[in-house]
Amino acid sequence: MRIAITGGTGFVGRHLAERLAAAGHEVVLVARGVDRRDETVRSLPGVRFAAASITDEAALAEAFRGCAAVAHCAGINRELGAQTYAAVHVAGTRAVVDAARTAGVERVALLSFLRARPDCGSGYHESKWAAEEIVRASGLDWTVLKCGVIYGRGDHMLDHLSRALHTFPAFATVGLADRPVRPVAVTDVAGLLEAAVVEGRLARQTVAVLGPDEMPFGEAVRRVASVVGRRPLVVPLPVLAHRLIAWLAERTMTIPLVSLAQVRILAEGVVEPLPFADDPPSDLAPTTPFDAASIRAGLPRPGGFGRRDLRCAAR
Repeated sequence: MRIAITGGTGFVGRHLAERLAAAGHEVVLVARGVDRRDETVRSLPGVRFAAASITDEAALAEAFRGCAAVAHCAGINRELGAQTYAAVHVAGTRAVVDAARTAGVERVALLSFLRARPDCGSGYHESKWAAEEIVRASGLDWTVLKCGVIYGRGDHMLDHLSRALHTFPAFATVGLADRPVRPVAVTDVAGLLEAAVVEGRLARQTVAVLGPDEMPFGEAVRRVASVVGRRPLVVPLPVLAHRLIAWLAERTMTIPLVSLAQVRILAEGVVEPLPFADDPPSDLAPTTPFDAASIRAGLPRPGGFGRRDLRCAAR
């Protein structure tokens, strides 16, 4: 079976592509080609790359031609230039759905966020919700996966947590109350996406995707710190202070230490879907524990933040 993956060179897209290729499927990686952090996925058997902007309907339709399904994994957690939430999440999803119809694609699965919802004052949350509504109204066999905090090799969570722990003696949690999280392994997310796009399961369902372990975010930090051999002082910091840090990081770092959207996400907690979602069936429910083994498997090479992480150095 031939499957297209938007955001195919990104974090979740790469893991899904590896899983599908290992099962013998043809995979079309659809992306702008900007993310070149891990290009090994492009050389996997049965995998080819199609360069296309997420809003270029004609290029998308050409990339989707001959595909049975599209896994729509493209997304951003900060706005940069023309890459706005409205452009990527809303206009991009509309272009993906229209291109899928043009190309005769049967199914589309959308990777969304657990608490994406309308009228909440967050451009990230609202644009993800708008994308969900576009997919649900597509007329295709659709699946929406509302995911919590996803971790694994090449992620943002473990990458930035471990690098922060190698750089700073203390770590600040978001808000004076330590909100809960249920980290979900990217391998479990890829399994759900595979079931949706290959097997046609979860059709016309909005599904919550959460890991099996619930804990305060500070405990998640301590678990990662233990694996990397650090003992930071974990302290609460008001949300307003984190917003200031995120505002500065978005403007000075190539990949921000934390984004404004992530501050909002962690300030709310990430354990309950909004406004609605079904639980996955028991055989597809994530089971990977957030333990030393799964953390270690997803860690980058040891090292802290440095000048290379600044946008001025990149230029």
